[in-house]
Amino acid sequence: MGHAIIVEHIEKNYRSKKAVVEALKDISFTVNSGEIFGLIGPDGAGKTSLFRILTTLLLADKGNASVDGFDVQKNYKEIRNRVGYMPGRFSLYPDLSVEENLEFFASIFNTTIRENYKLIKDIYIQLEPFKERRAGQLSGGMKQKLALCCALIHKPTVLFLDEPTTGVDAVSRKEFWEMLHRLKEQDITILVSTSYMDEAGLCDRVGLIQKGELLSVNTPEGIIGEFKKPIWAVKAKEMFRLLDVISADPQVESCYPFGQYHHVVFKTTGGEVEKLGEIFRTEHFNDTEIHPIKAGIEDCFMALMKD
Repeated sequence: MGHAIIVEHIEKNYRSKKAVVEALKDISFTVNSGEIFGLIGPDGAGKTSLFRILTTLLLADKGNASVDGFDVQKNYKEIRNRVGYMPGRFSLYPDLSVEENLEFFASIFNTTIRENYKLIKDIYIQLEPFKERRAGQLSGGMKQKLALCCALIHKPTVLFLDEPTTGVDAVSRKEFWEMLHRLKEQDITILVSTSYMDEAGLCDRVGLIQKGELLSVNTPEGIIGEFKKPIWAVKAKEMFRLLDVISADPQVESCYPFGQYHHVVFKTTGGEVEKLGEIFRTEHFNDTEIHPIKAGIEDCFMALMKD
């Protein structure tokens, strides 16, 4: 299996009169042909800058990268003909209809909707009843599907999706990932970025990124397997005070909110229940709850950020 994307020591800085922002710091990784690779990280982590470099819309300050065997600087025309790019913001023409947008993007690549209809059929069937509606009047989920159709209409070999599910309801998110796995079966390599940690488990491999640094690259199972310390979910009546008290304890390595619980990791293993129980008693917490849990991607991400 070859590499569809190769990134080697990419760096990118943004300069203003007041400061220099390091958007990407010595980023290196590869994406295998035919896999779904997820770039996972919060807003401002550098995901969009990297996507813009790989799709030849932005020049890196240092480093090299190639897509489908072509250098992003020397062979940008070849790359633009071979990749599909769905930016984070809806970037189609809101005053054109669904069908007009799709026809326009097909014409740019000297193709037609009919020629590559098989590739987008499963997605476009859901849009067809609204094909005469203006794109700007579509729901978030339908805008997402139209943008994906426009990115696929010229039959790309590599698909870049920059936070495609941001702001979309849970049902549309699920449907979207089902579509991505069907596209993978058609030998399309997919690089997708997201700030939703739960979507990491839907990828073949993931790269965790924070403040321009790549923290880890592995399968979702591999990243979770690297987390060796026990995690405890704790709960009490006064959750804000509980967070402050546990975080201040010198024996605690990390404590952060996770839904209705706080996830707690101690610096040393053994006797954690007793230690937490002592905190509850000493600080007079009521309605307390403690139980061990299995690490998730978000737990691993938080631990890597502290390293």
